[in-house]
Amino acid sequence: MVEGVLAGGAFGLGAFLLLRALFPARPGLVARLLALDAVREDAGAPRLQLVLPDEEVSAFRRGLGVRLARFLMSRGWEARSIRADLALVGRSFEGFLATKVLLAAAGLLAFPVLLGWLVLMEWGTSLAIPFWAAVVVAVVFFFLPDLQIRRDAAARRRDFRHVVGAFLDLVSMNLAGGRGVPEALVMAVSVSGEQPNWAMSRIRDALSGARIVGITPWQALGQLGEEINVDELRDLSAALGLVADDGAKVRASLTARAATLRRRELAEIEGRAGERSQSMLVAQLLLCAGFVIFLSFPAAMKMLGS
Repeated sequence: MVEGVLAGGAFGLGAFLLLRALFPARPGLVARLLALDAVREDAGAPRLQLVLPDEEVSAFRRGLGVRLARFLMSRGWEARSIRADLALVGRSFEGFLATKVLLAAAGLLAFPVLLGWLVLMEWGTSLAIPFWAAVVVAVVFFFLPDLQIRRDAAARRRDFRHVVGAFLDLVSMNLAGGRGVPEALVMAVSVSGEQPNWAMSRIRDALSGARIVGITPWQALGQLGEEINVDELRDLSAALGLVADDGAKVRASLTARAATLRRRELAEIEGRAGERSQSMLVAQLLLCAGFVIFLSFPAAMKMLGS
């Protein structure tokens, strides 16, 4: 029964892949509308091209990732959240998709391994347990890159917010020195030196690209905030766009935003410290409980034996 189901599933999957290769799907309505919106946005307002560091990806993985990305775009799946996380950690979307698929395929290799182990141990040749175990392993492997990317992106986004707070203070000090908003933004990133940290480098690259593309520096910051999903940069862009001509209002607004970021960061640090304190308390209670059981177990066994 199980062998017939597996054979039928494999045959059906092979036939489906053959038909999709011979007759590729046409782009759906959602994908066409998204392409039209992208063309209109490109024609209306220039956008910065986010430069990601080069990844050591083989030609096979790159080609597989490109095909998977085209398939998702044809279905209208933008995956904006994961794209923002990948842009923040400096990885490409195509390489990420190829990694997910290849890890899932590697998880399916657990089927012959488990089947061979059952045969060697002479525990029977049932295909149900190795098959479902391989499916579970493949599913776990498929979602492992998502968990890793979200964890790394959360840590980097937290560091980026800290850098944005320091950047706002630097801009406010430059405005107090009599510079205009564009000059203050450029000078704020140049203060960090020739080799700033990665977050300040992203801001500096965005401001440098604004001159080439022909947009204002605050528009470049807003586009960077959209790419990496940092609300503070989007809010900063909107605020500078509204009061860019009034230096006093800009300086007061930036000072207030920097203070707000510091208070929120301090609250998050206190919250994480409280969580770790609770974890340590639970660990101490478990250690004490184990020690009490270790001391009372011989006496309890002696009483029960007598």
